Amino acid sequence: MGKEKPINAEVPSKGTPAPPPSPTKSTPAKPPKPPKPPGKGLPLPLKLVGGAVALAAIFIVAAIVGGGGQKPDVEGAAPPVGGVARDEPEPAADDVEVDELGYPAFATKNTTRIGGADPASNAAAAALAVFPASTAADRPAAVTFVDADDWAGGLAAAVLMAEPIGAPILVSDGDRLPNVSSEALARLDPQGSRATKRAQVFSIGEAAAPASARTQRVEAQGAAAVAAAVAALRERLLGRPPRHLVVAPLERPAFAMPAAAWAARSGDPVLFAGRDRLPAETAAALRKNPKVPVYVLGPSDAISSDVLRKIVAIAPTVRRVAGEDPVQNAIALARFSDGDFGWNVNDPGHGFVVARDDEPLDAAAAAPLSASGTWGPLLLSDDAGTLPAALRDYLLDVKPGYTDDPTRAFYNHVWVIGDQEAIEVGQQAEIDSLAELARIGGEE
Repeated sequence: MGKEKPINAEVPSKGTPAPPPSPTKSTPAKPPKPPKPPGKGLPLPLKLVGGAVALAAIFIVAAIVGGGGQKPDVEGAAPPVGGVARDEPEPAADDVEVDELGYPAFATKNTTRIGGADPASNAAAAALAVFPASTAADRPAAVTFVDADDWAGGLAAAVLMAEPIGAPILVSDGDRLPNVSSEALARLDPQGSRATKRAQVFSIGEAAAPASARTQRVEAQGAAAVAAAVAALRERLLGRPPRHLVVAPLERPAFAMPAAAWAARSGDPVLFAGRDRLPAETAAALRKNPKVPVYVLGPSDAISSDVLRKIVAIAPTVRRVAGEDPVQNAIALARFSDGDFGWNVNDPGHGFVVARDDEPLDAAAAAPLSASGTWGPLLLSDDAGTLPAALRDYLLDVKPGYTDDPTRAFYNHVWVIGDQEAIEVGQQAEIDSLAELARIGGEE
């Protein structure tokens, strides 16, 4: 069978890309970001650091969100991964300062930053890091669009990244697609598959989608209903019930964020409950799968004991996974193990993803990184400049070591999500140090 018509075929071509627009949305928890001076974005001209084979996928990302390489023929131009456009001519290599090479803000020996200024940029970068889209073999069969205002829909939609569907998330903005999402879509060029029932795009809730695509829409009213509809879609596509269900807090998004990474890795759907209310749609989804174990994510001040008892009345097995605050809650899920549920990351040799706890949609944007490559849980930081003590202790506990031969050791790698407004370079450097392979014995 010949190749399907590309879903971006109707996107008009432009001879000269327009300047990148300013971000149209910001998270209420963050103050407006002041303009950054030219030459201080993250990362800066990536072609100056070309040739590193280990970063090949990231340079493909840079072609979409960083301005490096050839751009697809779509309207507008995406901002760099760091969210800053460079209007002045690039300096000659001999004139470039060390910090303009993109290190350490872009990458260190044990960390790689996806430094978008918003979830749309981070989602596009994560999708291209996982699917470099150089050939048909490394393109996704479908992508999932969620709206920039729908963090809960994004967390629920992360389950569609799990095998065999493998649909990364891109972000829409009302009835339009941001340039960065359009350009990522053009490069990914999904064509559908048997696992997606030939759908090229999944559109969640109010999310926009390209008119030319074969789109499976998930339409429902309210976050709990949308999540239940996504779970039902996943079951129709796969033809089997899930192995587990996760119930996450609807009113405390920071506590819900780690569920996206686990859903993408495992295929376990994410449902929602309020602190003192079990939504009817969630209860119905639980009753539909009466033999499936349920894991409630978050402490009792996020999902109360009364709600937990209501879930127990429906499900055969219910367990709570919780930490006192969002940072500790994410670590609790990373450490947790119950049969075939849970990351059980309690030793060295793993991947990790670190994001800020005040941008819940970034959890959905980064979910593909937890379902491929180094397959790591999502961890959270609660401050731009300071690594939380609980996170430092956890990374120290799983820090890799060797005695005689470092080339036969286990290694940790950490993806850092967001620009320096979210996580500063100093914190990234500390994470790098904690992930570094260290000598723990042997001859001097």
